[in-house]
Amino acid sequence: MQEQMTVVSQQSIARNIFELVLQGPLTKTMTMPGQFVHIRIGHSNEFMLRRPISICNVNREEETLTCLYRAEGKGTKTLSEARPGDYVDVIAPLGNGFPVSAAKKRALLIGGGIGVPPLYELSKQLNHRGIETIHVLGFQSAADMFYIEQFSELGQTHVATVDGTFGTTGFVTDVIQQLPETYDTFYSCGPIVMIKAIETALPDTPGYVSLEERMGCGIGACYACVCQADNEKGYVKICSDGPVFEKGALVL
Repeated sequence: MQEQMTVVSQQSIARNIFELVLQGPLTKTMTMPGQFVHIRIGHSNEFMLRRPISICNVNREEETLTCLYRAEGKGTKTLSEARPGDYVDVIAPLGNGFPVSAAKKRALLIGGGIGVPPLYELSKQLNHRGIETIHVLGFQSAADMFYIEQFSELGQTHVATVDGTFGTTGFVTDVIQQLPETYDTFYSCGPIVMIKAIETALPDTPGYVSLEERMGCGIGACYACVCQADNEKGYVKICSDGPVFEKGALVL
């Protein structure tokens, strides 16, 4: 579905990271954590392709959607200039999200960088089902961290920074190695190198991974975001078949 959503607020919450809150009836359709929105930048033809941004938080009563994104290119930097009262053209919800019913009692949520945002809505929904959540969040530096307090309100939260300026020095896998294996399912989102390391570190734990990928159409028509599948399908499209896949379903 497509809608002109209203900008409620926008603020910088970390280095090059922005929190954008939009409002509109389209939020009523956003029920599955891990899906994404496809946002048009501006109202001219300067930016031909939409930008895929994960859904971080949905308040269906207030009809608000929160997106966290990194402003690193001209398009997202232009988006960061949107102000309250502006309109943003949104197509959503897109893709297949995390199956919340897969977790039984305790779930491990692992996010890296801009892969952290979709885990927030996931954790909220798991908590609502009575599932205990443990969060492991990885960032390059303390300057890049965000939503630590928000995740801490939902469950035990651990942080790793590559440069050691906060939490555990190193990567999310360094934190995982120190945790007692008392979780029955894991969910993860982040760069492929991180996903590969997590699947290696958790060989016996059922899990689901969400991939970050550049997209063109966002609906599976352009084949710009294909990835090799570990079965007879050959290739899958991250935008429409994913972005969430069961552990081991892809050749990473």
